[in-house]
Amino acid sequence: MTQSEQKVLAATTAVDTLISEGIIASGMKLGLGTGSTALPAVKRIADRIQDGTLTGIKAVATSFQTANCCQDWGIPVYSLNDRVIGGKLDLTIDGADEVDPDCNLIKGGGAALLREKITAYNSARYVIVADESKSVQTVGTKFPLPVEIIGEARLSVTQALEAMGATCTLREGVRKCGPVITDNGNQILDCLWKEPVRPAEMEKAIKEIAGVVEVGFFTRLKPIVFIAHADGSVERR
Repeated sequence: MTQSEQKVLAATTAVDTLISEGIIASGMKLGLGTGSTALPAVKRIADRIQDGTLTGIKAVATSFQTANCCQDWGIPVYSLNDRVIGGKLDLTIDGADEVDPDCNLIKGGGAALLREKITAYNSARYVIVADESKSVQTVGTKFPLPVEIIGEARLSVTQALEAMGATCTLREGVRKCGPVITDNGNQILDCLWKEPVRPAEMEKAIKEIAGVVEVGFFTRLKPIVFIAHADGSVERR
């Protein structure tokens, strides 16, 4: 299977399996992620709403991209602040850029890490779907760790991260001059380490740097992970 086919397989298998187990059910408040693996999961939920399997779903989208898709596919979208949501979700389903054997994650390749983390960390359960290329032994040495920052603090945050051993690159826009600007009006530093780091400790340490809005290590809430492989199998962690 191609990588794109694996993403669809992981997403479809995850949604259908979790519905059959009652982990996703009618009436739930769901966080819906961003990116090329998360969107097939969003589409599968839309399909199950359309065929009547799921009813009364209330969704919180993690980006403009996901909100637009929900509107196009007929999934009701709310703010986390809306009374019907009340700041808490039953489950969030999303993709990841890297997943290690302990289910620590790097997320934010699509620059939506802040809203993705707010949604995930306010969910009772967390589900990740991924293709096999996202499964790694250590996080942070291959796929750059995104760090969302206030633009005014770019230099000071870069210096602090470099003191932690990272090499930092300001993410530039595609078909746009200048840096990527997130949905929240911030900038992104992409950071790599030559040697493996302890993601839980690094998540906390980077958040303490003045000018950092959010960091793409996700370690506090361990997810159920579905990883699709090229041979057509789906691994569940």
